[in-house]
Amino acid sequence: MSDPQHHHEHPHTRPHPHPHRHTVRHRLAHLLTPHSHQTADKVDGALESSARGIRALWVSLAVLGVTALAQAVVVAVSGSVALLGDTVHNAADALTAVPLGIAFVLGRRAATRRFTYGYGRAEDLAGLVIVLTIAASAAFAGWTAVERLLDPRPVRHVPAVAVAALVGFAGNEWVARYRIRVGRSIGSAALVADGLHARTDGFTSLAVLLGAGGSALGWRLADPLVGLAITAAIVLVLRDAAREVFRRVLDAVDPALVDRAERALREVAGVRAVGELRLRWIGHRLRAEVAVVVDGEATVRQAHAIAVDAEHALLHAVPGLTAALVHADPAPTPGEPDPHLALAHHTPA
Repeated sequence: MSDPQHHHEHPHTRPHPHPHRHTVRHRLAHLLTPHSHQTADKVDGALESSARGIRALWVSLAVLGVTALAQAVVVAVSGSVALLGDTVHNAADALTAVPLGIAFVLGRRAATRRFTYGYGRAEDLAGLVIVLTIAASAAFAGWTAVERLLDPRPVRHVPAVAVAALVGFAGNEWVARYRIRVGRSIGSAALVADGLHARTDGFTSLAVLLGAGGSALGWRLADPLVGLAITAAIVLVLRDAAREVFRRVLDAVDPALVDRAERALREVAGVRAVGELRLRWIGHRLRAEVAVVVDGEATVRQAHAIAVDAEHALLHAVPGLTAALVHADPAPTPGEPDPHLALAHHTPA
């Protein structure tokens, strides 16, 4: 069946031919060859999530900037090469807020005829930059540790170095928790990766603390050996962050979200089966495309109402969903194959 293309908007506070309600931060478009459906509150919610991300970046930048400045003062009086490396590392971590901030600002721009999906992918590109930064940090930490192992140096003002190391760990761990919490809340893989990066910097600060303790006991090799161990820990965190970001770039989603969406659609009255279902992240916004099978004898209006119910079921069932495309297909007559279901259930050998 077919239905001419049309676009309309409506507030949720007035009557609607097919009553429903939307949750804040969700933006939806449903399709009945085709059909679109958008509301202002969903757009505002998406912009609010970007604003939260930008705020998280500025707060992180301020905290890490103060941390690096405090450590720099101790570096000047102690001559600790390990603490110098940690200070530079913290400063570099603070600067990773720049690509993410640019990405969040771009993501708030409206879609254009050239960038019809908007600029959300800029956030994924920022995630790649962060992964490269973590890799560079691991290389720098490893190189510093090897250099100190080959040429041990005494550390002056060990208590001040220890305090600076604790300050570095506390600052980085706080920022890590904050970034990861906000990133997961708004669905930003890049911000989560940046939080993991801050956590690696905290581990590096602890390495400085342990190295300073070893130096105080007269064991000069303590600092470089612990530094090598921390480098290995950074590599493990790098692996996790890279996997998350590259999965996002390749349009991977949690299979549990797909299962959740399918279950919600199957419970919609009038939906006989669920055909192709695709989910993808664009920045920290989730989009869905789905084909549902309805009664082949249903009228256009009846099929339209089923599609509306299906879109609302997705809104309530899938966290982070801001847009969806729902297409209603007539059920095939007996003996007639359904190409959509055949494609959806086909599993390559």
